[in-house]
Amino acid sequence: MSLQCGIVGLPNVGKSTLFNCLSNAKAQSANFPFCTIEPNVGVITVPDDRLTRLVELCEPRSVVPATVEIVDIAGLVKGASKGEGLGNKFLANIRETDAILHVLRCFDNDNITHVDGSVDPVRDKEIIDYELQIKDLETVDARLAKTMKQAATGDKTARMQADVLARVKEALEAGHAARSVHFDTPDEQKFFRELFLLTAKPVLYVCNVDDSAAASGNAYVDAVRKAVENEGAGILVVAAQTESEIAELDTWEERQEFLAEIGLEESGVSRLIRAAYALLDLQTYFTAGPDEVRAWTFIRGSKAPKCAGIIHTDFEKGFIRAEVIKYDDYVTLGSEAAVKEAGKMGVEGKEYVVQDGDIMHFRFNV
Repeated sequence: MSLQCGIVGLPNVGKSTLFNCLSNAKAQSANFPFCTIEPNVGVITVPDDRLTRLVELCEPRSVVPATVEIVDIAGLVKGASKGEGLGNKFLANIRETDAILHVLRCFDNDNITHVDGSVDPVRDKEIIDYELQIKDLETVDARLAKTMKQAATGDKTARMQADVLARVKEALEAGHAARSVHFDTPDEQKFFRELFLLTAKPVLYVCNVDDSAAASGNAYVDAVRKAVENEGAGILVVAAQTESEIAELDTWEERQEFLAEIGLEESGVSRLIRAAYALLDLQTYFTAGPDEVRAWTFIRGSKAPKCAGIIHTDFEKGFIRAEVIKYDDYVTLGSEAAVKEAGKMGVEGKEYVVQDGDIMHFRFNV
């Protein structure tokens, strides 16, 4: 699964510090703008207690967790849509990602320079929103001019496309993201997706705070919540600098003790990874046995043959059926054999929509 989340934000808001916590790939982190120039890509393990429990039960020779790709993208400044700073590179890099983790500085620190001279996360959010909206507006205007000519000839498809473009243009000109526009018909939805607009991507706002606000947030976070309340976007509070200190501790016990001291049950990094996974609309099914316990990543709503093809294309081509055990049944009964004996194993066909946490075994013939 090659879907990616891009970490974006203004310079010096903590993007690279956060990325360093997420990944073993070490992005340069320094107190000056544009310390990140080439996007750093990290393949991050997704924390999942279900995988841990299955490993305890199966005692396999091999364990493979689910992963998600996180991309640390260069900081953006005002005028990026016109090529200011590293604007063109930023916009090209973000276009290649599937979802956005928008980091906002929500802490005061006189030793860390803010590119605009003061801390105001709502203003920072609006700067990036504006630059992305302007770029999307250029895309929509260019496409609309061409589509209107086709619609004038009576082409029904072109008229539908022109209507979609006009509605998106209206939203962008009003200062709203393209994702705020909703379409009813499958044809409209498909055309909208194929525009690949920057502001159509799902977004999670990551409020970077100091350790005193890691558990409950602060006034900056409250301001962000109010600013995004009508966007349908999520908010996550993380203390990036604190997370970097946690990451340097040697043992799990030391990390848990540190978290308890600041009032947290788990690290912000773990919460962020799971949030990124969900933002990409990803879920997990498992294969489990004495040889291997493995988490397989699929897109929510996928049917059994498609999920089988994630293991190998032959599994999808020759799909016969899927044998499905629900995670709770497996854990309760303790083994595949016990599940079969209790009559809890389901046999599903090509139309079965795989559920998060399913334990799967595919039958195929090629």
